[in-house]
Amino acid sequence: MRKLTYYIATTLDGFISGPDGSIDFFPMEGDHIQAIVEEFPETIPGHLRPHLGMAADTPNRTFDTVVMGRGTYDPALTVGVTSPYPHLRQVVFSRSLAPRNDVEVVAGDPVAKIRELKQEDGLGIWLCGGGNLAAQLREEIDELVLKVNPVICGSGTPLFAGGFHPGAFTLTGLRQFGSGVVKMRYATPR
Repeated sequence: MRKLTYYIATTLDGFISGPDGSIDFFPMEGDHIQAIVEEFPETIPGHLRPHLGMAADTPNRTFDTVVMGRGTYDPALTVGVTSPYPHLRQVVFSRSLAPRNDVEVVAGDPVAKIRELKQEDGLGIWLCGGGNLAAQLREEIDELVLKVNPVICGSGTPLFAGGFHPGAFTLTGLRQFGSGVVKMRYATPR
């Protein structure tokens, strides 16, 4: 069975974007970027790969499917990118987005869709955002990989935008970068 990994950048105070959906306050330079390219190359959007010296056909290592909420997909649309991860199967959860040819739009239950995806053969499934979708899928998340950035923003989209529901995770990896970013890896204790 495939696993669902919530792999995301966050601030010290637990936000994955600003109040307007912006992420430009996250450091985009430093030794953590090269580590991302090496360990999780498929998480680099197709239109940004040339800027990082990556070939368009760089092989996927961990994921072959990306799932996201509408708010995570919209920033790409605003700059004319309709397929931000052309090297992955892209699933966008939205009740208002019209069907598209370049991504799969799912208006139904995210939990049911994730359970269906987990039963398929292939690499892992990457939950790339947002906080509301993460809260809905919380019980389906098998692993958290948090890139904690040395930034606070005070408000915005929280890592999990849902009600109070404590749950424990087990730390399985920790890596600190000279840029100040700390990558923490957690597994769900199932």
